[in-house]
Amino acid sequence: MRKIGYRAIDLLVERFATLGDQPVIQTADKDEMERLLHEQPPAEGHPFDELVERLTTDVLPYMSRGDHPRFFAYIPTSPTWPSVIGDLLATGFNIYQGAWVESAGPSEIELVVLDWFRQWVGYPETAGGILLSGGSAANMTALAAAADAKLGPRRHSGTIYISTQAHSSVLRATRVLGFPAEHVRIIPVDEEFRIRIDELERAIDEDTKAARTPFFVVGNGGTTNTGSIDPLPDLAALCAERGIWLHVDGAYGGFATLTDRGRRALRGLSLADSITLDPHKWLYQPLEAGCCLIRDRELLHQSFYLSPDYLRDAEVAGDREVNFSDVGIQLSRRSRALKIWLSLQYFGLDAYRETIDRCLDLTLLAQRYVEESETLELLAPATLGVFCFRRRAEGIDDEAAIEALNGRLVAQLMESGRGMVSTTVLDGRSTVRFCVLNHSTTEDDVLEVLRFFETTSVS
Repeated sequence: MRKIGYRAIDLLVERFATLGDQPVIQTADKDEMERLLHEQPPAEGHPFDELVERLTTDVLPYMSRGDHPRFFAYIPTSPTWPSVIGDLLATGFNIYQGAWVESAGPSEIELVVLDWFRQWVGYPETAGGILLSGGSAANMTALAAAADAKLGPRRHSGTIYISTQAHSSVLRATRVLGFPAEHVRIIPVDEEFRIRIDELERAIDEDTKAARTPFFVVGNGGTTNTGSIDPLPDLAALCAERGIWLHVDGAYGGFATLTDRGRRALRGLSLADSITLDPHKWLYQPLEAGCCLIRDRELLHQSFYLSPDYLRDAEVAGDREVNFSDVGIQLSRRSRALKIWLSLQYFGLDAYRETIDRCLDLTLLAQRYVEESETLELLAPATLGVFCFRRRAEGIDDEAAIEALNGRLVAQLMESGRGMVSTTVLDGRSTVRFCVLNHSTTEDDVLEVLRFFETTSVS
């Protein structure tokens, strides 16, 4: 076991040490993957070294490297080495963290981590939460708690309000929880891609007059498309006036509150009834690590608690000891807190603040480069770690032709292995979306990808 373990750790160390020299993404079609991997399980086992060799040649190369310093697509995930070790330990110790009696140490660590998050977002001591797989599970958990609190248990008759920039996981949560599509209102945004308060208020008024029950508004604490932050104080005031639950999806941007400028940008976050956060983004944890925080932690217990006979030995009294299976959907759940606790203890909070600030600075540097370029065009300025741009086509005003040009450049960049960006659509215009989130990204990494778009001939 020790020999196999050392071999696995050596493989990880080698990956971390050479990551910047590897292609950002390498892919293959289904036929190629079947040729390499499709087979029946062996009747007899193979030596571990042979299996590692096969993994390193036939499996692990064919993936994106979301922690590569030039991975600027989607929302990057770039774990630190201590957080990877934390995940390894949680797996190796096979921690079951559904019941306090079976995991007092790991459960206390999760309570400690959740309390750190509570303090960072400015929540009162009544708040609590749970660590989950990611923002999708966190958004669904918050919606379930809100529906039970505002509508009554398992009554899905109220109306939900999200902007055109809301993450798709919110819509998926409404489907999973059984809300009809006609109960979800899509609210337009302003020129900065923030939800329009006047349109939201109009929709709420219309539903109220029609004897519907407005109960859940989703504000964005950093949209995926542009990083935009909704006017959270205004949203909170409207929701308080109307008795509506305000949920803020801060999966990507919420941890920017650790910095002074992030805290200013996210003003009003502490007024929300619930918040989604993703430690596997700006806290640099391995997948998976999400979080749902609720201002009144008892509401999670009210929504998810069940007491079957076979779990009566695991019951806890009071609220100091917590069975996390009582406040979320999973009974069988692993420890996600160990890696967060270990890496925060190892680096210290100041290191995270400095790194988030550096990512914000690099995004502003990238925006200035685009603004000064004669070839590139800025479509959405930097907010948090995201900005949007595109390559102009000289003498061409046709949107379809410009979209095709930029699409080819995105594909060529990916095929070259030198970098990766993603695309989206803003105001009907296709745009290249650029997200800086990696703790190892440098100014040279940012400029290399931008110069590629500025100078590369389209093939």
